[in-house]
Amino acid sequence: MKTSYAVVALALLVLVAFLTGCPKPPPAEGPSAPTGPGAKAPAATASGLKIAVVPKGTAHVFWKTVQAGAEAAGKESGAQILWNGPAEETDVTGQITIIEDFITQKVSAIVMAACDAKALVPTVQKARKAGIPVITIDSGISTDDALCFVATDNIKGAGLGGDKLAELIGKKGKVGVIPFIKGAATSDMREKGFTDAIAKYPGIKIASTLYSQSDASVAMQKTEDMLTSVPDLAGIFGANEPAVVGAANVLKQRNLIGKVKLVGFDASDPEIEALKAGVAQALVVQDPFKMGHEGVLMALKAIKGEKIPTRLDTGVAVVTKENMDTPDMQKLLYPLGKKVAWLFLQWFGV
Repeated sequence: MKTSYAVVALALLVLVAFLTGCPKPPPAEGPSAPTGPGAKAPAATASGLKIAVVPKGTAHVFWKTVQAGAEAAGKESGAQILWNGPAEETDVTGQITIIEDFITQKVSAIVMAACDAKALVPTVQKARKAGIPVITIDSGISTDDALCFVATDNIKGAGLGGDKLAELIGKKGKVGVIPFIKGAATSDMREKGFTDAIAKYPGIKIASTLYSQSDASVAMQKTEDMLTSVPDLAGIFGANEPAVVGAANVLKQRNLIGKVKLVGFDASDPEIEALKAGVAQALVVQDPFKMGHEGVLMALKAIKGEKIPTRLDTGVAVVTKENMDTPDMQKLLYPLGKKVAWLFLQWFGV
């Protein structure tokens, strides 16, 4: 791709700020955000509530959409949103440091997507002992220490993706799956959902499972390895944005568009373009804006002592070239507005 995801993420923030009438673009880590583990939280708003929102990473468009949802909830409620996260989803230690710093700052609540389901448990427990409510979004932890988990039903979503891929290849042949990080709850659930779905089809074999580390360049190499080791591969399931983008690039380079079917998760601009061009045949689309928005709202309710659900499903849909222009699908594909996406593609050619 012509532009790194870090530049893409920063550019999207600037565009959103411009289109919503902000007087100046926010810093790279988001409006009013600390710039690192040692940074101090800014003064609280009139409401006195400061909600820390910690994503798994900050390099992908998905997380910028989560941020937009969180910021919208903060604006509606008057709470201050403190956005900060590791640059890469593999940086478990970095995420722990960021969250511990927010605990030290005594924020009102923490909304987080765990880089690792097990490794983040002690940190969440530390926050709870400090009297800070914790809400998990997108990727939860392996215990029930968080008060609410706001996310896609990843097993169901990946299952829908598996069924769609099975349909596309005529319910027979060899397929590959590209999860992202072993041990990350979301990745594990999507891998399980896909493999469980494919198990229903005796004519289909999962011939290769390779991990992308949530990096499009790594996903490209894994796709190359997959196609080399399984030359008669009929289809690929990419479990997140980098996996789909990486696989799509390889299929284009190898002139395998349409010959090897591609189904994947998420709906970044490059993925949508791949769907339009026929490189990808279907996308399992989440609602990251709703995750960020509802995550903050659940945190605010928890602060007030209100009853909240332990699980909140934000929904999922399968988008194809045939249904992508319907109003419901357009809203999912362009949660920040189509104008932002168009400017993005024109300016940066991603």
